[in-house]
Amino acid sequence: MEILIKVIQVVIALGIINVWIFRNGKTTAWRGGSARNLKEEFATYGLPPWFMVLTGFLKITFALLFIVALWVSALLPIAGGGMAVLMLGAVLMHLKVSDPLRKAAPAATMLALSLATILLP
Repeated sequence: MEILIKVIQVVIALGIINVWIFRNGKTTAWRGGSARNLKEEFATYGLPPWFMVLTGFLKITFALLFIVALWVSALLPIAGGGMAVLMLGAVLMHLKVSDPLRKAAPAATMLALSLATILLP
């Protein structure tokens, strides 16, 4: 089980870093509404630009905590809990704008994986 949790930690961390650093300005099939990038996606949800900055900061921080938690396990509940809250918010935003459920699937998957890091160890 310990190895599975560590794999999940890496998957979450790399997924978040990919979305928020490498793909933030790119179009994907998962963006809310008809948004072509993260800035447009947050606008679609009716959220102010500062909220996108805060969300990005928190997601990257929790992603990095998942990596550090590979060696400092006491940080895992903080990373998992924080990311779970943010991913729940992401799922709710997709529902708010009546996105098809498939658009919420990545956020729902990250939510489930984040919860697993808290509940399984």
